Amino acid sequence: METHLPSLPLMKIFSYLDAYSLLQVAQVNKNWNALASSDVLWRKLCQKRWLFCDMVTLQLQDKETWKQFFVYRTWQEHSKTRANPRDFTYKEIPLQYGPCGYACYISGCGITRKGQDKSVVCMVNSKNTISTWDVHKSVITWVSPEQPASIKLLTTLPEMHIAVTVDIQSTIKLWDCHNREALATNILESPCKSLKAVITKDDPIVLVSDILGNLYIFRIPDLHLISTVNVLPCDIDEIYCSPQKKWVLLSKKQPYILPKVFYMSSLLRTSEFSAPVSTLLEISLCQEAFWTPRREDRLTLMSRSGCSKITKFETYDMKLEEFGNKIIVKGNSIAGFLLPYYTESLNWFGVSDKDTIVCSTEFSLLLFTNNGHRLQTFQYFSETIVRLSVDPVHVIVTCNDGSLDVYAWEERSLLLRKCYRLKNRRHLSPRGFINKTLCDDVSIIQLMIDGHDTWFLMAYALNICS
Repeated sequence: METHLPSLPLMKIFSYLDAYSLLQVAQVNKNWNALASSDVLWRKLCQKRWLFCDMVTLQLQDKETWKQFFVYRTWQEHSKTRANPRDFTYKEIPLQYGPCGYACYISGCGITRKGQDKSVVCMVNSKNTISTWDVHKSVITWVSPEQPASIKLLTTLPEMHIAVTVDIQSTIKLWDCHNREALATNILESPCKSLKAVITKDDPIVLVSDILGNLYIFRIPDLHLISTVNVLPCDIDEIYCSPQKKWVLLSKKQPYILPKVFYMSSLLRTSEFSAPVSTLLEISLCQEAFWTPRREDRLTLMSRSGCSKITKFETYDMKLEEFGNKIIVKGNSIAGFLLPYYTESLNWFGVSDKDTIVCSTEFSLLLFTNNGHRLQTFQYFSETIVRLSVDPVHVIVTCNDGSLDVYAWEERSLLLRKCYRLKNRRHLSPRGFINKTLCDDVSIIQLMIDGHDTWFLMAYALNICS
């Protein structure tokens, strides 16, 4: 005799399931299929997987449901993991004047249902112009006027197709990469050290740090100065924003300078907070940091002792607490481990949304839980690892000859799966090196300099069927 549970408790039970399990229970009967296909359930899964769903009103196409969006967007994300080397077209653009090492994606995030999306890269060259390059069509689509001073830093906001530059005279400019002239201009009081553009729940903003340890926050698109805070007693090496931009971590690779985490709203809403809300994390010589994808409050830091060369990983959960009439920030250490000295030092690392830590030595790719349990090792013998790129779906290893190994995070385990190798099409001389490796849903780009001071932007564009 078939038993029918009431809809309300069933929906409550289904709300604890992941997408795979929800698809499974939908096969039981028509009633379960209708409940398991509910927009309420699938919208929550979309919000959990892609935090941008909380920040924008997503326009679903035609009569598309949240379930359909989830399934198709997941398919989009994994387009590169399903591919093989034959599915990529190699593109190359020589940069006559050199790009000064700056190249960032300025396009959105991947394929659309109509197959019309594309990868667009923004670049700076030593002729003091910035330009955009359509990777799939191999054409320059926009060039700025020549600037009066050398451009020192570049960042982009792909969601708005905006680029931000800072030159050696501390002039910050905002570009929409369609018009010849800058949208807005402002001038910093001291030389800039780091730069990042993000979309917060309040406004799109630009975060700029200077050599004196000041953090400036400018509003997009007019570069109105929202706030200025002295955050460290020295210059800031890196700015790390959490996935939904609730937190911002500022760090400096010095023994006595501890990384500092700020509550972003306290930097933006100056009328609501008497002072910025922050906390120091008790980990010195921080080499690199990584916010856990799809987890707004979790942060892992890598530090290294200069003498013993022992690498330490520490994972924190950030939280707000009320203390009297004050709001304070606390960083609770939830996991950590020491990695003994390797003959090759650890240079790069990243974290999956399941808290798996991936890191690279010169000759190996290592996977650990955040408590230090070894999960996997991928050995490299005939080449060395020079770069590591980590996102919620892929891990891309760049080898010293310019070849790329593409790995994918397993959906239902903590492990990595090696997908394929993309061989470098351009000979890399002993004096040459790969300056940067980046990827989006439909392409992978590399910035390379050969032994004759000639720069190349190389791209592997995934062939998209309309």
